[in-house]
Amino acid sequence: MKTAFYLSVAALAVALCSTGAFAQGVDLPEDEEVISETIVVTANRTERAISQVGESVTLVEEEEIVNRQPSEVLDILRTVPGVTFNRNGGIGTNTGVSIRGAESDQTVVLIDGVKLNDPSSTGGGFNFGPALTGNIARVEVVRGSQSVLYGSQAIGGVVNLITREPTEDLGVFARAEYGERDTAELVGNVSGKFGPVGLSVGGNYYRTDGISAFSEARGGTEPDGFESLGANAKLDIALGENFSIDLRGFYADSEVEIDGFTATGLGDTNEVSYREDLVGYAGINANFLDGRVRNRLGIAYTRIDRSNFSFDTDSETFDAFGENVRYEYQGVFDAAEIAELVFGAEREESEYLSSSFGAPAIGDKVWINSAYGQLNLTPFQGLSLTGGVRYDDHETYGNNTTFAASGAYSPNGGDTVLRGSYGEGFKAPALFQLFSDFGNTALEPEESESWDVGITHSFLDGRAQVGVTYFERDAENLIAFVGCTGNPIPACQDPANPRPFGTYDNIALASAEGWEFGLAVRPVDGFDVALNYTTIDARNDVNGNHLPRRAEDTISLVADYRMENGIGIGATVFVAGDSFDNATNTTRLDGYVVTDIRASFGITEQIEIFGRIENLFDEQYETIFRYGQPGRAVFGGVRYRM
Repeated sequence: MKTAFYLSVAALAVALCSTGAFAQGVDLPEDEEVISETIVVTANRTERAISQVGESVTLVEEEEIVNRQPSEVLDILRTVPGVTFNRNGGIGTNTGVSIRGAESDQTVVLIDGVKLNDPSSTGGGFNFGPALTGNIARVEVVRGSQSVLYGSQAIGGVVNLITREPTEDLGVFARAEYGERDTAELVGNVSGKFGPVGLSVGGNYYRTDGISAFSEARGGTEPDGFESLGANAKLDIALGENFSIDLRGFYADSEVEIDGFTATGLGDTNEVSYREDLVGYAGINANFLDGRVRNRLGIAYTRIDRSNFSFDTDSETFDAFGENVRYEYQGVFDAAEIAELVFGAEREESEYLSSSFGAPAIGDKVWINSAYGQLNLTPFQGLSLTGGVRYDDHETYGNNTTFAASGAYSPNGGDTVLRGSYGEGFKAPALFQLFSDFGNTALEPEESESWDVGITHSFLDGRAQVGVTYFERDAENLIAFVGCTGNPIPACQDPANPRPFGTYDNIALASAEGWEFGLAVRPVDGFDVALNYTTIDARNDVNGNHLPRRAEDTISLVADYRMENGIGIGATVFVAGDSFDNATNTTRLDGYVVTDIRASFGITEQIEIFGRIENLFDEQYETIFRYGQPGRAVFGGVRYRM
C-alpha cells in the first residue's frame, strides 16, 4: 500500500479519538504543573529542566512504560519522533535503529550511562534485537549530533536506557505474563535504602517459540524461538556528607534461532545465535564548596560475546568478542548563579576478536583519549544557552575537534519554548573496518554537522502541548566497502596484505532533512493521548538515492486512560510509509500499519491484572526484504507494585 493511504488511516484514527493526539516525550504531570519542569539528564550530562534544553529530546518515563506493557525496547523506540528501525525476523533477531536517517551504528546506546555499542560488530553499532524492557524505568533519546559530550558514534543521537533507581522506602516491582507462541515473561525488582546504602536489584526472564524469521508469506515454516535471562543492579554507598560510591551492573544472556541463506537462497535454517552482555560501572562522587563543585571519577566496562552454531552442519559458523573499557572523569562547577560548567576527560580502550567457520581468530585493539567542556548559561530568566568543545586523540588516525551550541528561550514561564541547536559529530572507524581481513588502517573518522530549530507551546492550562521541529544533517567521509580491482588506494595495493575481496574506504556522503510534529492532550485526569508525525528525506549524496530501510513518513498514536475505578485501557497505532530495501533503490518495502490494544484492572492498590493484543489486524509486513514480522498475538499477566 502507498504512504498516502496509511496517512489517511492515521488521520482517521486521530479523528476517532475525542481528545485529539499526542507529542510523545511530553511528560504531562498529574498535578498539572508546568510541563517544562520535567528534568532530563542525557542532553547535557547534568540535570536540567526540559525548558532549558536546546536539543531535541524525548523522554518515556516509568508510568508510560508500565501502561504500554512492552516486552522489548523496540516497542518504545518505534514511537519516538525521528526513529526508524529494521529487523530480520521476530523478537531477538538482529535489529537496527536509526535516528533522523543516520546509520544504525551512528547512534550511541547507553544503559545507565554506560556505553553498550559492540566493538566487535562490523560498524561498532548496537543490536537492539535481544534488548528487553525488563526493569528499564526511563528512556531518554537525544536527536542530532552529540559528539561533544558523547564522543565517537553520536552522529544521529543518543539513546539512554535507565533502570530502576534505589528508593528511600522499600519498593517492589514484579510482573508475570503468558501468551501467544508459548511466550512467558517474568520481571522482578527490589529497591530500598538501608542506612547509608541505597540498593536496586532485579532480574528478568523471557522465552517464546517465535515466528519464522524467513517470512511465512514467502514460504517460511519453522518458528525461530528466543530466550533471554537478565539481571540489573545499582548500589549507592554514602561515605559521608560529600562522598559516595556508585556501583552499577547489567547482564543479559540470550539465544535466538535465525534463518539464513541456503543453496536456493534465503530460507529456514537450523542455526542459533548466542549473545552475552556484561556491563559494569564503579565510581566515586565527591562534592565540594557546598555542592557547587560536583566530581565523578569512574571506570565503565562493556563486554559482548557472540557466536552462531549451525545444527545443520554441527559446526560453529561465527564467533566474536568485543570489549570496551572507559576511564572517565566528569566535573560540574556552578561558577555563578547564571553559569554552569560541565567538563571531563576520558580514555576508551576497545578490543575485538572474531572468526568465521572455524578460521583463526583475527582481532586487535585501539585507544582514544578525549577531553571536553560545555558552558551552560542562563543570562536571564527564560533564556538558556550552551556551548561546548571536545578534543579527541585516536591511536590510528590522529586527532579531531568537535563543537556544539544550543539555546532555549521561553518568554512566558515555559508555556512556549523556542529551541535551536547545532552539533558536530564523528565516528571513529570500527575495529573490524580497521583490522579485519578487509580492514584499512588509513581510514579517517566519519564526520557530520547537524542543526535543528523548533517550538513547543502549552495551552489549556498545561493540559495540551503542540510542537514542531525542523532538522538537517550533512555527513562526509562515510566508510563504505569497496572493491579492489583497479582501485589505486594503498590498502588495495599492499602486497604484504592483499585484499582480493575488497576493503573499506572513506568515499560516501549522505544528508538528511525533515520535520517532526507532535501534539499531546490530557482532556481529563488520567487520560493521555499523543500523536507524532515525522517526515525524513535521507539520501546518498553521491548518487541521490534514498538511504535504504528508512521510511520517509512515520506516525505514532498512543492513548491511555486510567480510570478511578482501577480500569485502564489504551492503544498504540504505528504507521510506517514505503521505503527501499537496498542502496540502489530497486527493491521496495511497502508501508504498513500496526495497531496494539491493551487493558488492565487494579484488583488492589498493589496488584493489577493486564492484557493486550499486539498487531490487532494481523498486518503482514517486512522491514527487511523477505524477513517476516510478528502477526496478531494475545498476552495477559499480573503485576505487583509497592
